[in-house]
Amino acid sequence: MGLASHFGPWRLGTVPNTTGTTAGTIRNMGATIVAQKASIAYGDAASTQAFVIPAGATITGIALYSSTAFTGTSPTLTVSVAGTAVTTANALTSGTAFNGSLALAQTVGAAGVLNNVGSTDASVTYTIGGSALSAGVGTIVVSYMVNLSDGTYNPTSQTA
Repeated sequence: MGLASHFGPWRLGTVPNTTGTTAGTIRNMGATIVAQKASIAYGDAASTQAFVIPAGATITGIALYSSTAFTGTSPTLTVSVAGTAVTTANALTSGTAFNGSLALAQTVGAAGVLNNVGSTDASVTYTIGGSALSAGVGTIVVSYMVNLSDGTYNPTSQTA
C-alpha cells in the first residue's frame, strides 16, 4: 500500500449538477472526511502543536484515545485551532482512560473556526491542564472535510 496526495476536496456522488427537482437529478455529491492524529503526553508544554490542517477545512470531530490514563489533580485537555479554543477544558478523570469524542466549545468563535478554519492553513494545538500530573499518554484525532480555501467544496460553475 502506498501513500497518495491530492490537492483540494474529493467530491463523491453520482450527480454533479442539479438538472431537475427529483432525486437522481439533484446534485448529490459530498466531500470526503479525512483525519490527522498526533501523540500527546501529560508533560507537553501549553499550546503544543499537533499538526496543521488545510485552509477552508470544516472540522467534524475531535477525539482522544488514552493509551495510559492521565493522573494528577483535575487533568484537562483543551484543543485549539488557529488560536481559538474549539473544545472545552475536557475533564479527564484521574487514573481512568478517556477514549472518545471531546466536548466542543459552545461559542460563536469556536463555531466559526469549526465551520471554516480560515483562508490559510491552520495549526491545531492542545493544552493539558491540571496540577501534579504524573502520567498520561494518548492520541488526539481531528476529523475534517477538505474544502477549497474559501470553505466551499462545490464549484461555482456548472462543471463536474
